[in-house]
Amino acid sequence: MAQLAGGGAPLLGEPPSIELGNTAYAVRGRRKEGLQSVEHLAAWLRDMRPRLAVALSDADIEGVTEHDLHLARELREVVRACAAATVNGRELDADMVAILNRHAGQTPRWRELRTSPQPHTTVCAAGRPVAAALAALAEDAIDLFAGPLRHQLRACHGPGCILHFVAGTPRREWCSSGCGNRARAARHYAKVRQENGG
Repeated sequence: MAQLAGGGAPLLGEPPSIELGNTAYAVRGRRKEGLQSVEHLAAWLRDMRPRLAVALSDADIEGVTEHDLHLARELREVVRACAAATVNGRELDADMVAILNRHAGQTPRWRELRTSPQPHTTVCAAGRPVAAALAALAEDAIDLFAGPLRHQLRACHGPGCILHFVAGTPRREWCSSGCGNRARAARHYAKVRQENGG
C-alpha cells in the first residue's frame, strides 16, 4: 500500500461523520474525490484515527479493502445528502435514512472496562475493525442528524465550496478561514469592478 502523506481531503475539526462527508470537496469550484482509492481511505482513517470511536491499529489500516472503500463512499454520499437536506430545511429522504441505519448496524460494538494503567473504557467490536469504524461513523451521523447539533449544521458560503460544518457561533459562514478570505476577496473585487463601471 502506498504511504500517502494525507487522506486527500481537508480535515477541519468537524464531527467525524461530517469529516467523512467532506471527503468530497471542491478545488476552484470543481468537485474532487478525497477517497479515490483504498490508499486514500487508509490515509484518511489514519489521519482520523484519534477521533474514531473504534481504535484502529496500523495493521487494520493497512488491511483496508475495496469493499471498505465502497462502504465509505456510500456512507459519505448518504451523509452529504442528509446534511444538504438538513441545511435546506427539508425532510430527510427515507431511502437515505434506511441506508444510514443499515451502515450503523453492520458491526456489533460494545464498551469494555479496562483497568491498566488506570480505569478506562475501550470500544470493542465483532468482526473487522475498519468495518466497525465505518459503522461507528454512521452512528455519529445518526446522532448528529437526530440531535441538537443539526440546528447548527451549515453549508459553506465560500465561492465554489461544497463542504459542511457545525457552526459554533451563529455568525459563522465558512468552513475555514481560507474560504472566508476568498469570499471577502471576491466581494472586494466585485465592489471595485462595480465602482469602476465594469
